[in-house]
Amino acid sequence: MIKEHRQILFWSLELLILAGLLWVGSQLQFVLEPIITFVSAVFVPLIISVFLYYMLSPLMNLIMKLRIGPFKIPRSLASLFIVLLLILLVVGGISALIPSVINEFNQLIQWLPGAAKQGQELINQWSHYKWVKQIDLSAYYDQINQYLTRFAKQAVTTLSSSAGSIIGTITSTVIITITVPVMLFYMLKDGPKLVPSIQKIFSPQRSQEVSDLLHQMNRTLSSYISGQAIECLFVAIATSIGYLIINQPLAIVLGVIAGIANMVPYVGPYIGIAPSLLVSIAIAPNKIIWVIVVVVIVQQIDGNIIYPNIIGRSLKIHPLTIIVLLLAAGNIAGIPGMILCIPFYAVIRTVVIYFWNIWQLQSEKQE
Repeated sequence: MIKEHRQILFWSLELLILAGLLWVGSQLQFVLEPIITFVSAVFVPLIISVFLYYMLSPLMNLIMKLRIGPFKIPRSLASLFIVLLLILLVVGGISALIPSVINEFNQLIQWLPGAAKQGQELINQWSHYKWVKQIDLSAYYDQINQYLTRFAKQAVTTLSSSAGSIIGTITSTVIITITVPVMLFYMLKDGPKLVPSIQKIFSPQRSQEVSDLLHQMNRTLSSYISGQAIECLFVAIATSIGYLIINQPLAIVLGVIAGIANMVPYVGPYIGIAPSLLVSIAIAPNKIIWVIVVVVIVQQIDGNIIYPNIIGRSLKIHPLTIIVLLLAAGNIAGIPGMILCIPFYAVIRTVVIYFWNIWQLQSEKQE
C-alpha cells in the first residue's frame, strides 16, 4: 500500500515538474525556434546515426563473437560490413518498392477516366429529376470556375516561390545520405571507447559513478530504440500483408507509411491510417471498412503483445506523462519532436532517478 502511494506521489511530482518545464518552454518558444532550426540542420544526421547505431548494436555484438579459425573479426571490418549491408538493404528495398509503386500509380491513372465517366453518368441521371431542374446551377458554375482559377494561380505562385526550398531540401537530403553511413561506421567502430574516454575527465572517485550512469542511459536508449524498431517493423509488415489480402491499392507503400508513423506513440496509428483512408475514398470506397478492420487488428496485436513486452517494461513511463510530452513536443517541434521527446525524456528521467538514489543513500549513511 505504501509502495503504491509512493508511485502515485512520484507520478504526480513528475507530471507537475514536466508541466512547469513545458510552460516555461512555451513562453520561450521564440528563443527556441533558432535553436530548433540549428539542431535540425546540424544534428539530423547525428540523430539518425544514433538511432541506427542502437538498432544495429545487437548485430554488431553477434558478429564480434564470431571467429574465423583462430582469428577474431576486427571491429573496424565488422562495422564496415554492417554499414555496407545496411546500404545494400536500403537500395534493394527501394529498388523493389519502386516498380510496385509505379504499377499502382499506373492503375490509378487508368482508373481516373472510368471514374470521370461514372461521375458524368451519375450527373446525367440526376439531371432528369425535377428538383434538380429547379436549382439554378449557373451561379455555382461561376463560383467553381473562380475557385479553380484562383487555385491554379496560387499553385503556380507556390511552386515558383518554393523552388529554393525544394533545392535546399534535395541538397540536405544528399548531405544526410552521405554523412549518415560515415557517422554510423565510426559509432560502431569506436562505440566501446566512449565511456572510458568520458571517465578520464572525472576523478577516480567519481569515474565509477559516471560509468554506472552512462551504462544506465545506454540501456534506456538501447531498449527503447531497438524495441521501437521491432514494433515499427511488425506494424509495417503486418499492415502491408493485411492490405494485400483485401487488395487495397498502394498496399506496400501504405503499410510502410503506417510502420513509420507508428514511431509516434498513441498518435501514430491515426497518422498511419489517414493516407489509406484517403486512397480508399478516392479509388476504392468499398475498402474503407476493411482498411479500418486491418488497422484495428494490427494495433490490437501491437498494443497487447508487442509494445508491453518489448518497450513498456523497459521505460516504465506513465501513459499520461507520454500524452503530455507528445502534445507539448508536437506543438513546439512538430512530428520530429513527437518522435524524439520520449527517448529524450527517458534519458533525463534515468539521470534524475540515478542522482536521487545516490542522494538517498548518502542521506541514509549520514543518519
